[in-house]
Amino acid sequence: MSIFSFVKEAGEKLIDLLTPGNANASEQLKEHISKVGLGNPNVQATVDGDKVTVTGEVASQEEKEKILLAVGNIAGVGSVDDQITVTGPVVVAAEFVEVKPGDTLSAISLRVYGNANLYNKIFEANKPMLEDADKIYPGQKLRIPK
Repeated sequence: MSIFSFVKEAGEKLIDLLTPGNANASEQLKEHISKVGLGNPNVQATVDGDKVTVTGEVASQEEKEKILLAVGNIAGVGSVDDQITVTGPVVVAAEFVEVKPGDTLSAISLRVYGNANLYNKIFEANKPMLEDADKIYPGQKLRIPK
């Protein structure tokens, strides 16, 4: 299990999520995971300051990575403690990259794969969280499949 760092100032703003004493934080996170299109996985989340700990079980490494990114790419979240168990076949974990100012998926693809035309591979790997290949923002973290 690992702790992943995120840019606290970047991401979608969820009102009251990180307010100290928010008894609904875990439920808000589960709703967010569902809202971005990841269904209703068997995970729980707890918030401690700017750190979110996610526990539970998922069927695949890809699902786990997408949940971690969905939670980490929320404004105010500085780190995500991954305590999720994968029950299905274990595959090589994807790499995570942070979007820099001026980046496009093509630029990221050129940087990581050496080919700008493979941008759709990155887009598909980050669906359903990404709905449009042109809508990425600095500080956002993306999955980069091998």
